[in-house]
Amino acid sequence: MNGSTVSINNVSKHFGDFHALDDINLTIKQGEFFSLLGPSGCGKTTLLRIIAGFEFPDEGAVLFDDKDVVSLPPNKRESNTVFQSYALFPHLSVYENVAFPLKLRKVDKAVIDEKVKKYLSLVQLEQHMYKKPNQLSGGQRQRVAIARALINEPKVLLLDEPLSALDAKLRANLLVDLDNLHDKIGITFIYVTHDQSEALAVSDRIAVMNQGKVLQVGTPFEIYESPATQFVAQFIGETNLFEATVAECVPYKDPKGQDEYMVTCSVPALGKQAALPTDSPEVAAGDKYMMVTDYDHTEPGQKVAFTIRPEKIRITKDIPDIHGRKDINVFKGFVQEPVYTGFQSKFYVKLENGAVIKVFKQHTNYLDDGPEIEWKDEVYVSWSAEDGYVVEDIEK
Repeated sequence: MNGSTVSINNVSKHFGDFHALDDINLTIKQGEFFSLLGPSGCGKTTLLRIIAGFEFPDEGAVLFDDKDVVSLPPNKRESNTVFQSYALFPHLSVYENVAFPLKLRKVDKAVIDEKVKKYLSLVQLEQHMYKKPNQLSGGQRQRVAIARALINEPKVLLLDEPLSALDAKLRANLLVDLDNLHDKIGITFIYVTHDQSEALAVSDRIAVMNQGKVLQVGTPFEIYESPATQFVAQFIGETNLFEATVAECVPYKDPKGQDEYMVTCSVPALGKQAALPTDSPEVAAGDKYMMVTDYDHTEPGQKVAFTIRPEKIRITKDIPDIHGRKDINVFKGFVQEPVYTGFQSKFYVKLENGAVIKVFKQHTNYLDDGPEIEWKDEVYVSWSAEDGYVVEDIEK
């Protein structure tokens, strides 16, 4: 790998009374594709600009391979930045735009020619090298910007929402190209985005940010399947989230006959208890099937938030046959609103007690006679206790 390890140590930044960053601590590994993900105003771009050297932190340090670079200007750091706006010179050709950083350094013309052609080939633009930026599509212009950022062979490439100005299909295609490019050159990529699908698709790890804080760092799988907070659960993908209270933790045998414990949560919106199996009567943060942020263990009466992803829920017209299993949650209701999206349908199901729950159903077979479940149909929704999850108190 050719990249640098980037360490963010106790970094804070204020703009007047506004706390843009509040004591951020992160370590981005050498050669990693790392994403800073969060809504507008969460501090992700401010953090990227501090790493790049365009902003200075009020407190803390930024290290490239254990060397503090806070006092260095952008051109003295081994990093380059790709901006959303491309920032190309309109009067120069593609070749001249990419060559510009090397010309500033007075690099030999033969070396410039070799490197320009190399990086234009990497971004698949060698056949467009003599065109002007206004003769290119938005995606092609962004590729030129990426090639220009890479030609100085930085150890860290910083990408500030580089695809947000593109249409959806072009954005998806360029995202794959960006991931392939990272695999080829092996340097550290730090990618800022507000689009959770982008971050999930390409990242080795993700830091989810909100209100100047890092709420969770993990792989896309960890972030999606095991959200640490209510905000992460709602921001990453879609989910159902309900206020709940821990009712009890009792021993039971799982479907394989193994001894387990069943934590039951009283969920007023669902009108009954929702079961979550766990490995011990005291459920610590990070246990197999549940996480309770900021608590040492669950206990009766503890306020939590219960979440279940829509794709984990089964929807049927007939009552499911659960063979007496106690770890399956079943509720009856009717389809309040079906939304057909081609590859799947999204159902908003109103349960008997009035709560509405969201369910995704994948279309794995050809629908010869149209959707099998329609508006106002009476249905049952069910899910395994293993698929439910507990996060922080919904009121926190």
